[in-house]
Amino acid sequence: MQRWYGKLLGFIAGWLLLRHPAGGLIGLIIGHAFDAGWLAPKRDKSYHVLGLAPGASQAEVDQAYRRLITQYHPDKVAGAAPELRAQAEARAAEINAAYDRIRRDRHGRKRRRG
Repeated sequence: MQRWYGKLLGFIAGWLLLRHPAGGLIGLIIGHAFDAGWLAPKRDKSYHVLGLAPGASQAEVDQAYRRLITQYHPDKVAGAAPELRAQAEARAAEINAAYDRIRRDRHGRKRRRG
């Protein structure tokens, strides 16, 4: 569900602070940026997907990935209902993306140091 209250509060605050309709427009734009997530830094949820803390070692990351991907691999639920297969495929894709993101970030950090 998308946030909407930033636009409303921004419009009201802008109008009241500047005492002009242009203030409402400026507040509305700032509220939209807040609702869209442009003002807040994006947090990486890759570690959360794998059930790890951000300071986990590479061995822990690999172990968590193998454990989760064997649990949610679509071939494990091949005979299940289509809804369950779709859920398993979505979860496996999420796990793969998180693992790839962690490996790419760590590999990039090592390369920059060297």
